[in-house]
Amino acid sequence: MNTPKDLLEAYLQAKDLNRPSVILECYTPDAVLTYSIATDTISFPARVSGADAIARTLVRDFRKNFDCCKTYYVCDSIAHDVQRIDFMPWLVIMRQISNTALRLGKGSYRWRFERDETGMRVCAMHIYIERMDIVEDRDGAKLHELHAALPYPWLRPAMLSETFERIMKQSPGFAFLDGFQVPVGRPA
Repeated sequence: MNTPKDLLEAYLQAKDLNRPSVILECYTPDAVLTYSIATDTISFPARVSGADAIARTLVRDFRKNFDCCKTYYVCDSIAHDVQRIDFMPWLVIMRQISNTALRLGKGSYRWRFERDETGMRVCAMHIYIERMDIVEDRDGAKLHELHAALPYPWLRPAMLSETFERIMKQSPGFAFLDGFQVPVGRPA
């Protein structure tokens, strides 16, 4: 894994596909994960230290509560050889296992990378969660329709807006998408 794009894709493979060992491969052993959360509909520890603890938090513990997860990077492009990414908007569409509700969230990531003899690895990550809405979806139809409509994992902001606008026009039951048509803004 030699580019930031490789590492961001590996992170999604770990989290979305329930592969905690991938975190251990692409994060430094002493990596740090921090959170800031602007909603009370989901919670995570404010700080997690070490690749194993990050794998537990982002994959093992996460999987106990959520499945059918797809996380999208909402951007037009990504730099190929940088030491940090200060702002990467994301959108997540997943199911809450306990009540089969659709969970739709948005926020941003901040990443720092380090090079060592094995290549580039994540040494620090910050996850900002702006929204995490809960939508009734007992049969999973909404979740599956949204997953099918969006390219994974790289999603251009214009494609996000156009797709959600089209879905809302075709199906009034998807009005909840209105607050997700635009990715999270850059923090001040």
